[in-house]
Amino acid sequence: MGAMFRSEEMSMVQLLIQPEAAYQSVAELGELGIAQFRDLNGDINMFQRKYTSEIRRCEEMERKIGYIRREILKDSVTIPEMPEVIPRTPNSREIIDLEAQLEKTENEIVELSENNHALLQNFMELTELKNVLEKTQVFFSDKSNVQNLEATGGEAANDGKPLGFVAGVISRERVIGFERMLWRVSRGNIFLRQATLEEALVDPKTGDAVHKIVFVAFFQGEQLKSRVKKVCAGYHAALYPCPNEYNEREEMLRGVRTRIEDLRMVLGQTQDQRQRVLLNVAKEVPTWEIIAKKVKAIYHTLNMFSVDVSKKCLFGEAWVPTAGLQDVKNALVNGSAAVGSAVPSFLNIIATNEEPPTYNRTNKFTSGFQNLIESYGIASYREANPALYTIITFPFLFAIMFGDLGHGMILFILGMWMVLWEKSLAKNKEEIWQLFFGGRYIILLMGIFSMYTGFVYNDIFSKGMNIFGSSWSINYNTSTIMTNEDLQLNPTTDYSETVYWYGLDPLWMLSTNKIIFLNSFKMKLSIIFGVVHMIFGVCMSLVNHKQFHRLENILLEFIPQIMFLVLLFAYMCFMMFFKWIMYTAVTDEDHLKPGCAPSVLIMFINMMLFKSQEPLPTCREFMFEGQKTLQIIFIVLGLICIPWLLLAKPFYIMVQRKKKGTGHVAEPAHQSSSNHHDDEPMSEIFIHQAIHTIEYILSTISHTASYLRLWALSLAHAQLSEVLWNMVFQIGLQNDSYIGAILIWVLFWPWSVLTIGILVGMEGLSAFLHTLRLHWVEFMSKFYEGLGYAFKPFSFKALLEEEEAE
Repeated sequence: MGAMFRSEEMSMVQLLIQPEAAYQSVAELGELGIAQFRDLNGDINMFQRKYTSEIRRCEEMERKIGYIRREILKDSVTIPEMPEVIPRTPNSREIIDLEAQLEKTENEIVELSENNHALLQNFMELTELKNVLEKTQVFFSDKSNVQNLEATGGEAANDGKPLGFVAGVISRERVIGFERMLWRVSRGNIFLRQATLEEALVDPKTGDAVHKIVFVAFFQGEQLKSRVKKVCAGYHAALYPCPNEYNEREEMLRGVRTRIEDLRMVLGQTQDQRQRVLLNVAKEVPTWEIIAKKVKAIYHTLNMFSVDVSKKCLFGEAWVPTAGLQDVKNALVNGSAAVGSAVPSFLNIIATNEEPPTYNRTNKFTSGFQNLIESYGIASYREANPALYTIITFPFLFAIMFGDLGHGMILFILGMWMVLWEKSLAKNKEEIWQLFFGGRYIILLMGIFSMYTGFVYNDIFSKGMNIFGSSWSINYNTSTIMTNEDLQLNPTTDYSETVYWYGLDPLWMLSTNKIIFLNSFKMKLSIIFGVVHMIFGVCMSLVNHKQFHRLENILLEFIPQIMFLVLLFAYMCFMMFFKWIMYTAVTDEDHLKPGCAPSVLIMFINMMLFKSQEPLPTCREFMFEGQKTLQIIFIVLGLICIPWLLLAKPFYIMVQRKKKGTGHVAEPAHQSSSNHHDDEPMSEIFIHQAIHTIEYILSTISHTASYLRLWALSLAHAQLSEVLWNMVFQIGLQNDSYIGAILIWVLFWPWSVLTIGILVGMEGLSAFLHTLRLHWVEFMSKFYEGLGYAFKPFSFKALLEEEEAE
């Protein structure tokens, strides 16, 4: 967890690598994934860089692999998933061998595809010819229609010339237009017969099923014959030879059937051969894809290197975690040794004023919380990282609003399911699911904390648990308790003065004044946790001031901020605890009875306005002696903090500039960007500080009130759960006959669906968003700038994960 306290220290390094060792050295760095390279050739076109030709070779390999993958999928052959162990990066000789293997495989598949296409085209043509010969037999045997054509054929028919005809096959979708066009070009002097093919034919080009129709067009004269053929060509109708005589057609049909059977056998053999080739290739495709991506990424990275004048050395610059410098040196040594280079590579640490990237090491448990923080903004370099504390504070604040042992158990089971089966569930690459799955440990902790607060609230599906017995004695009869009629808890007469062992007494769940008690209790609790949370946030700014050597800000900003927050709002929280301890129903002193307990809110308002309020008879205005004086001191000190925060820092900067005599104060490198005042005129500094002061003073009030959402959502969640129980499930429990058992079974399902859908799903999402807001605005605004940029190293693992997600 110490690595999460703040981002890692980064170093800018210069790499000097020999050209023959460059590829292998960068490959070693890609396996490590700890170097973010800078582009030293920003002014050079991508097509003019040194390794452009190698990148094109990689793109050609990717094209071939893509073609092979498409052909494999076209034949419904299963391609294995990406291997868990990433294959190593090949050397230059292995790349050449891979290119040759891909070329051979592609040519083999292309040749098989072309042969298969030609055979399928031939098979379709023979099938169409077979259908033409079979279907036209009926057409030639029916002489009546032909005689009708001859009767209307005019003088040409009377000349005794024989009728001509053409036979063929046309797509079913084109038949209507085809028939209409024949009628027009012949002026009704063509007789068309057609028959539908029962089985669809497979188009060899697309593989789609095509429905076709056999037709025979009878006509007279060569002129009409020429027109008919042109129309057939225009409508992509395939024409086939068809003899006039029956015997000739039968003989031709037998020959066609024999050829079809022979061709079907050849097609089967060809398909088997294609399947064998694709099956052998399919298991290699994922490895080939990974290798091509890795090699391409290496050459893209090498294109960021600059070449010296003699072209004997490559220079590169990269951000590297300081803790990983030795690993980078070892990678350079291994890269040179892999190619047998006699000249070693060098690594030099160089000084720079550029802001380093932010790098927080995370694992599968902490990454979800880190993502919550980075959704607000990437932390500035080396500033305190809120994600470490969010691991506890986020699920805890969520649980205050979502406190229910039953609902928390549902969340816990959901989170535990995703954690235990994370390997199989991680294979689902849908974007929404990945977003949900990435927060599985957040859900798990939210469930655990909700179970804890539900136990404290003594609330499980809106019902209480009598585990340790009650500290209250009820002076009501049984019927009153069972019907819950006007059952009120009076601490004067009913309380045994024994504190319930842990959490809320179970008898409160039956009382009618429960909501009054819980309303006061949860409202004060939300204010207390809110003030503690904000004080912790202000204290975290102290950590940043020390880290960035801004020690003057401790006196000029931190002390007035923490004093203002503690003297006013922490004092209000103290009065809440003091009121709980001092005032009791069982006492002989009248001024300490509950009726004399002053309202903390009214007391705080009177304190801020310097007002006093006349107490009730036998009561006192203040809780303890000297409280009025103490409050005046606190409010005066709090008011002093405002001009202190407003003017102290600008005047300090003004004095320092006069001392330097240069008009500005030199500040150390890599410090927080919001404190760079070197180039700002004093008027801008005064305005900036005034805005900062107004924002902080007002935010202490508004943010404290914002934490009341903990109280509001907690009450709303509990009341909604109780309403759902009373209006749905309790109907079955109130019936003591056998019908009640049936009702319980029937009503359980809508109650459970509504519980999971509304109380766990919608209410859980609402509580999650409110918790997120409390961290982003109320907590992190006290110290977190979030003006940095993420560390994105050259990493094969990250590259492949990104490609897989896309």
